[in-house]
This record gives sequence, structure tokens and C-alpha cells, in this order.
Amino acid sequence: VLIMKRCTYSLLLALIFLSLLAVQSNAWVRSPAGTFATLPDGATNPAGITVDSAGNVYVSTFAVGGTTSGVGQIFVFKPSGRLLRQVDVEGSSTLLLELAFHPTTGALLVIDFGGKQVLNVDPDTGESTVFTTIPGGEDAGPNVLTFDSEGNVYISDSFQGTIWRTGENGGDPEEWVVDLILTTSGAPPFGANGLAFNNDESALFVANTGNDTVVKIPVENDGTAGDPEVFVNSINGADGLIIDEQDNLWIAANQADEIVVLDPSGRVIAKLGDFDGIDPRGAPKGLLFPASIVRRGNIIYVTNLSLDLRLFGLAQPVDAQWAAEVTTHSIAKINAHIPPVSGLNP
Repeated sequence: VLIMKRCTYSLLLALIFLSLLAVQSNAWVRSPAGTFATLPDGATNPAGITVDSAGNVYVSTFAVGGTTSGVGQIFVFKPSGRLLRQVDVEGSSTLLLELAFHPTTGALLVIDFGGKQVLNVDPDTGESTVFTTIPGGEDAGPNVLTFDSEGNVYISDSFQGTIWRTGENGGDPEEWVVDLILTTSGAPPFGANGLAFNNDESALFVANTGNDTVVKIPVENDGTAGDPEVFVNSINGADGLIIDEQDNLWIAANQADEIVVLDPSGRVIAKLGDFDGIDPRGAPKGLLFPASIVRRGNIIYVTNLSLDLRLFGLAQPVDAQWAAEVTTHSIAKINAHIPPVSGLNP
């Protein structure tokens, strides 16, 4: 009887061990975030990111403490991660956010948050002209831009709860949609932020950072905006947002230091990357306050904004002390492969 009890106990332990292995195999598999490039000494917080047709990576900086040039800066990296050049943006403030190449005109458009404007910038010389100015004075908060298939430009306004629209050549913007759902009283204190159209352009998706939501705005047949609604909740600091060929949403969660991937129904199917401390050079390892994302082939590039929000008089978020330790700023990269999830129907 004693032998049987021992055998039964051993069998029970073995079953528990196998069940734990099964649970582990069904957990999230996080593709690690490596380092693509580091900004040169003296460069400040990388914010926006885009890629040109040759695969060169352009990064704008949100220099809270200013820059030695007195204007905003863009750093251009070769696909290998080697620094190609620094571009000082003429006529800009030091607070640059998103940037992107216009799909039909080829113009490099840059959000100048401090100047409440979008600039058309020469990517080699930094010479610029005003593409559009966002109304509202100090209440304006231009943050991210995107394009539709007709070349119209859409600009998120984090403070006024507005998505502005211009034609491909800029000029005075129109209010495409204004809604309280695009504002926030949360933290970080940015409402409408990252934005992207799905593939058939039936909807524009907008990250609301302070509310931890993604908002879905239907697009009517005549191009006007339908009624915005919350698509998903609980993405901690939803920031940069892109949509892939399968209409999956890739969202930078700047307060969770991860990339969250949703399928078209809003179900989470991957969580990629994580924060792994500060390296000996003072650069983030992995993701730290990831802000903007762009995809080139099988690689996702991510700016580590590493912003200490206490500098703005805000209450301490969980990553503030780590951000304060950063002395070398970095761009992360993650494999764009979505790991399999147990139980996910094909």
C-alpha cells in the first residue's frame, strides 16, 4: 500500500509538472527589442520616425531642454544603423514630433509641436516652408500625421480633440472631426495621438494616450467622418500606431514599454518587446517610453522617447526614474513576426 501511495504521489507530481509546462507554452512569446541605432552625444529624446524608399531611417527629436542649434533636429540613419547625417530644421522649434514622406508629392512633412505647425522640410538641407498651421494658439497640440489614398493629410490634435485635414499641398486645415472622445484628463496628458487608416479606408484608428484607448472613426462614402467610438480600452499609454496588410493594429504602449498587436476585431494577439534596464553607455535596453513606430519589411523600428514626465510638473509615472538616467538615446528594432498564440483560430 505504501509503495502504491508513493507511486500515486509521484504520478501526481509529474502531472502537475506537465500541466505547468503546458501553461508556459501557451503564454505570450515576446520577441525581444534590440537596438537599431543610438543618437550622437548631445542629441535629445527621439520622437517621430519614418523610412524613405532607400530604407534610410529618419528620426525627429523632442528636445525639452533645447538643442545646441536652437532649432529642431532630424537624424538620418542608413539601414545598417550607421548615422548618415544630422539635419537642423530651419524655422522650427526644438519640439518636433512625427514626420512622414507624403505618398504622392514625396515631401517630408514634420510636426513642429512647439510651433503649432506642420513643416515641409528638405531632407538634406533642413530648409523648410510652412505646410499648414494648426488653429487654437497655445491650445493646439499637433502630434501625428497620416494620409489617405487621395493624398489628403490628417493631423491629430492631442489637446483640442480634433483631427485636422488638408489637401496634399497643405494650406488652412479643416476640422475633419471634433469629439470629446479624442481628449483626455488622464496621464500622460495627450489625447488624440497615433493614427492610421485600415486598408480599405473605411475607418481611421486613433490612439488616445491619456485614456489608454484606441478610437475608431468610420469614414463615410463622401470622405466625411462618422461618429467616433472606443474600439478598445486598456492599452497603457497608447501612442504610435500602424496597421499592417492584414489590418492588424500595432500600438506603442508608452507606459507599459511594449508593442501591443490587435487583430481587426480588437483582440490582442501579441505583446512584443520590454524594458531591460540601462546599459553602461546610459542607453535604454529594449523599450523605454516607446513613442513612434514604423515598419520596413520584416523590421519594426521604435523610438525610445525616454521622457521623464516630471519635467512638466506631472506626477511620477512608473518609468520616470529610469528615463531620468538616460544619457544616450536609442532607436529600437523588433522582428515584425507575430508569434503564435495557443487557441487563436486561423
